Amino acid sequence: MDNLDQELLALLRRNGRASVSNLAHELKVTRATVRARMDRLETSGEIAGYTVVTRADLAELPVRAFTMLRIEGGGSNRIIARLNGLAAVQAIHSTNGNWDLVVECGTRTLAELDAVLARIRSIDGVNNSETSILLDTKKNRLT
Repeated sequence: MDNLDQELLALLRRNGRASVSNLAHELKVTRATVRARMDRLETSGEIAGYTVVTRADLAELPVRAFTMLRIEGGGSNRIIARLNGLAAVQAIHSTNGNWDLVVECGTRTLAELDAVLARIRSIDGVNNSETSILLDTKKNRLT
């Protein structure tokens, strides 16, 4: 997958019902390019389907973690696009201090979380990371 595929996946994660025309406009490519890329990603299994994610779905991800990232150079937008392409990434926050980004992740198992963290750390421009696994939620305004 190249950067265009990653950006396409990020847009589809935000809105799986986005039209090919809107996706093409956002990516600054033709509709034929978007359609061909989507077909290839579906055929390869990279896109397994299109679905709606509800608040209840997020509760079914019992392994939750915050990963702080230090970004090398000015590649934040590219890295954020790559992170948006990962299903386990629930939210991305910019921050100040020692870390540039805080990434909220949710997975079903520790092994899945380990694999996601390996993918995040392998992104070109991620200079350093630190992860804290959430053990229990004492208060949540959403519930």
